[in-house]
Parts: sequence; structure tokens; C-alpha cells
Amino acid sequence: MALVTAGAAGLGLGIAERLAREGAAVMVWDRDEAAIAAARDAVAGLAVQFLAVDLTDPAAIGEAARITEERLGRIDVVVNNAGGSLHTPQPFLEETEEDWARVFALNVDATVRTLRAVLPGMVERRYGRIVNLGSKAGRFGSLFAGANYAASKGAVQSMTLQLAQEFGPFGITCNAVCPGAILTARVDRLLSERKTPDERAAMVAGIPVRRHGRVEDIAAAVAFLASEEAGFVSGAMLDVNGGQAMVA
Repeated sequence: MALVTAGAAGLGLGIAERLAREGAAVMVWDRDEAAIAAARDAVAGLAVQFLAVDLTDPAAIGEAARITEERLGRIDVVVNNAGGSLHTPQPFLEETEEDWARVFALNVDATVRTLRAVLPGMVERRYGRIVNLGSKAGRFGSLFAGANYAASKGAVQSMTLQLAQEFGPFGITCNAVCPGAILTARVDRLLSERKTPDERAAMVAGIPVRRHGRVEDIAAAVAFLASEEAGFVSGAMLDVNGGQAMVA
């Protein structure tokens, strides 16, 4: 059974659908009830259920974990997809204390609380797959999001390494997928607001494969890391950015 946070649209929904097609029973947590209603139609016929959860509410996460296990049984895979820049300013000196707090609450705190809720069961069963959504921004900086977003994703990625060390002896792997510019509706809006058409064209020209990423690209990477075949992969930062940023 797989849990996907913030999975009612965009990357999360694509991941949930891919995992369901791979044979997993999937539970999606999301706070947007309108998006949940639309997503139910999008994945009709697949083993995907939805639960309205405010991922910034610690009590709500604990209750959601209880309901999830009650409905679908043990949680074998958790995909911490919740995150975003929350449309906060890109320039560092324009970002307020609240901008930093809100972005860290969603990107970091929600991930921490979700893992606190599901890891005890994984440890008890000595099996688990954790896939955290990092970002190119957290590894190489961002061309359109701010320092608060980059720092929060860097925190998620560093935490991934520590958890891989700590929980590996219990049969639990922990990895991060680090997307580049994946052209979801939200990213498209943000690019349209913050970049001129010429700047957008230059961005694509700077990607060796000469295109933006697709939701399917990220869903495939997550599906691999959640699989049995990836049992010897842990502590990895899987860059999915078309070669826009590379390391040796």
C-alpha cells in the first residue's frame, strides 16, 4: 500500500496513478477538496482513495495515518510530495519571516510529521520505501523560485540522507527525486509571471534534451524507487532535469 501526500493534482496525482497502475493500493492525502473531487474522476477504475488532510496540522496527520491504515492496511511506501514555493517572492530581500515559515511548514514540517506517523509501522515490519520529493532548486538553485524554497528542499534532501543511514538496518530505503522544471499547470503559471517568452525559450535551450519535464517523467522515477528492484538503492538523490544540472 502506498501513501502519496498532496496527490490530488499535478505531480502527486501523476505519481498516484502510476503507482496504482503498477499494482499498488494508493491513498492520497490532500487538503483541496475540489481537486480531490476532480481527481477521483481522473483515476476512476484504479485502486486510489482520497482523504482530505491539512498537512500543516500535526493532529490531522496523525488521524489521517490512523484512518489510512484502517482502510487499506499497512503503509509500505510513502511519497512525500507536498511542497511548493507558495507564490512567495523570488528575491531574497523581499521574502518575509512569514514567507519562510509558510514554505518550511509545508515542505519540511509536513514531511517530518508524515514520516513520524508512518515510520514506526515500517520499523516494526522491517520493510519500507520512503521517496521524498526534493528539487533541482535544493541542489543547484532555482531560476524562478526563491531562497526559502531552495533552502527547504535542501533540508528535505539532507534529511533523506540521514534517514537512509538510520533506517536502512530495518529494511527501509529512503531516497529523493529532484525534479527540474516540470511543466505542471502551477509551474507554467509561475514561469509566465516571472519570465518573458524569450527567457523561457532560453531556459529550454539550456536543457540538453531541449524540453521541459513532464509529470510522467517524475512518476516513473518515483515508481522505480518504490519498487522491489530498488531495494539496494538508498540515500540517492535522483536528478530528473533533462541534464540541465549535472554532477560527476
